[in-house]
Amino acid sequence: MEQNKISDLQNAMDRSVKTGETAGSLVMVIKDGKEEYFLKSGYSDLDKKTPLERNSIFRLYSMSKPVTAAATMILVERGMIDLMDQLKYIFPSFNNMKVVENGVPSRAFRDINLFDTFNMTSGLSYPGGDGAGLEVGKVFDAIINGLKEVPGGNVSTLDFADRMGRCPLLFQPGSHWAYGTGADIMGAVIEKVSGMSFGEFLKKEIFAPLGMKDTDFYVPEDKKARLANVYESIGDGKMIIYIGENLGIENPPLNKPAFESGGAGLMSTIDDYAKFTQMLLNNGEYNGVRILSENSVRYLTSGQLTPDQQKDYNWDGLQGFSYSHFLRIMNEPEKAVSISRKGEYGWDGWLGCYMANIPSDNMTLLIMTQKKDSGTFGLTRKIRNIVLS
Repeated sequence: MEQNKISDLQNAMDRSVKTGETAGSLVMVIKDGKEEYFLKSGYSDLDKKTPLERNSIFRLYSMSKPVTAAATMILVERGMIDLMDQLKYIFPSFNNMKVVENGVPSRAFRDINLFDTFNMTSGLSYPGGDGAGLEVGKVFDAIINGLKEVPGGNVSTLDFADRMGRCPLLFQPGSHWAYGTGADIMGAVIEKVSGMSFGEFLKKEIFAPLGMKDTDFYVPEDKKARLANVYESIGDGKMIIYIGENLGIENPPLNKPAFESGGAGLMSTIDDYAKFTQMLLNNGEYNGVRILSENSVRYLTSGQLTPDQQKDYNWDGLQGFSYSHFLRIMNEPEKAVSISRKGEYGWDGWLGCYMANIPSDNMTLLIMTQKKDSGTFGLTRKIRNIVLS
């Protein structure tokens, strides 16, 4: 990478810290299988002025979803699941689902299948609002209350799926798109079908083979000093530590959780996650270890929504992307609000962790930060523009 681009990246990251947009961030660019550059700025602990380091551990939140997607494809490859399988045959509580649209309950026209779940077109909701979101909120409240009663909580991954099957849907399965608990349900499906806990499956099939030694659903005692704090803005460029437990994730995540969230629960380092993204960019193989077949990766990273579903995928800042298999996929770069490449794919997390694989350039971009309500935000787009220009 040209020296001026490296300087531009560092300046953008440093400005973000100076203005209070973030406490700190890490950026890594990998091209043609080689690390192009690694940059760091700011702090894991603002009060103690503890700098962010390469081995700092981050709460991934929704950047857990691509890992769950890869785990799903492992079962698909082995013929252990079919994406047309109906959820009710795995979790009976999903039988006779109800839909609440415009405050009016009705019976679902058809059952939810795994394909719906994989694409966020099932009607499964996240907490919030009224109707379906209100009932889902009660499920997550139960998880959070359980964390107060027992270290790690007392609502398991399978319990979560069973409770979600008793909640109404946002819409008729397959008719729309809405971001929700699909990856959490898929994690439970993987647990039920594989016969091992979701975390054990990920460790056996993905983390251990790839050497992802710092990736898990919690941070053990001997690593907790490396866990970066989460911050939230309070105005005027000031930040305080965030102490909430969004989506049932214990904060700080120091106990092995009963609920291993496929949508939000993983912790990792930038180097660990780079091994995962490189596996995908290499069509399923990394350092001589094959996790997925080339055809599976091609399928995983090339889907899109139907025209009717695409109308719902209207998040400001993600113009040009479609969505499938727990990934955003760039189909129309001319509509994007940042410099983009057709066919790039990835996802982000609620706290600002971000991944993009760009096959046309044989490149991976990774960003790690811990700022409440971030996702793909201003710093992300600035970094994208510098790198992809």
